[in-house]
Amino acid sequence: MITQRKLEPDEMVEVLKAAGEPTRLRLLALLARGDLTVTDLTDILGQSQPRISRHLKLLTEASLIDRYQEGAWAYFRLRQEGSAVSVVRQLLDACDQRDAVLARDGERLTALKKIRSEKAQAYFSRNAAEWDELRRLHVSEAEVEAALKSLIGDEPVETFLDLGTGTGRILQLFEGLYRRGVGVDASRDMLAVARSNLDRAGITKASVRHGDIFNLPLERDEFDVVTIHQVLHFLEEPEAAIAEAARMLRPGGRLVIIDLAPHGLEYLRTEHAHLRLGFPHQTMSEWLKKSGLVLEKTVDLEPSIADGGGLTVTIWLARNDNATYDVTSSLDSPIAIAGRN
Repeated sequence: MITQRKLEPDEMVEVLKAAGEPTRLRLLALLARGDLTVTDLTDILGQSQPRISRHLKLLTEASLIDRYQEGAWAYFRLRQEGSAVSVVRQLLDACDQRDAVLARDGERLTALKKIRSEKAQAYFSRNAAEWDELRRLHVSEAEVEAALKSLIGDEPVETFLDLGTGTGRILQLFEGLYRRGVGVDASRDMLAVARSNLDRAGITKASVRHGDIFNLPLERDEFDVVTIHQVLHFLEEPEAAIAEAARMLRPGGRLVIIDLAPHGLEYLRTEHAHLRLGFPHQTMSEWLKKSGLVLEKTVDLEPSIADGGGLTVTIWLARNDNATYDVTSSLDSPIAIAGRN
């Protein structure tokens, strides 16, 4: 567990100044409950966009909130780490949530999340038939998830990253394992689904953001566990995605890849945009080694279909055992493809 440093008196005063204003305190209370845009916040608080933006700028400068871009939209949320944020969380815990203003803000936030959830569910429903068809080809998701949890174990970690996060299912599955979780996906529609699912599950220690799996909007050497779930077979250059994932790992950090073993279902190329028909063990082992990782374990989950028409799901677990290894790649970064969790 990371030990928070103590704030100097001058630093404490600055934190209290930043948080000690009615509108900014309301903003912090809302942003502690998830990702919100300026438009979301103006709707909830009933204040002008320039006013909200000014307060958000002050909170960002005070290192109390994070801002990240997603296309034309900017999302904000309460920072998950830092001594200053620890003070703010104590202040929010001390606030009476039955206060009329805070209670009204909470009701409006709930209504906004309901609208967001309905939109996300509509998108998910439009694509559910395709995903259901693919799931029938391999072992159940429950079996895959059980194997995944067994491999990763239950020892708590500080940071967890899910690449191609899709519906955010992996972030939900390991919610009890990490202190801070991040999901990245190239599809804004899928990010809407993931946010809705995290909201519904009440998970505030995980966030999702738009990003290119080949050029992640994150700091290197930052994560204890990185997962790539059913994403690589959509990519022109899966090796480059593995190298970028390896760059995210702290020394001793683990990369877990869940994908398909080699198969001959050619129709998946034309009907479901699969660019790779699975991955041989040898190929994956070579890619992991080239990225500076040590392959520790491989698990094959055979399909229940006995006529050869099913798909084997493989899980590869690798570790960053070289603290000085510098992951570099001369490959160009192809266009990002969204995950399909």
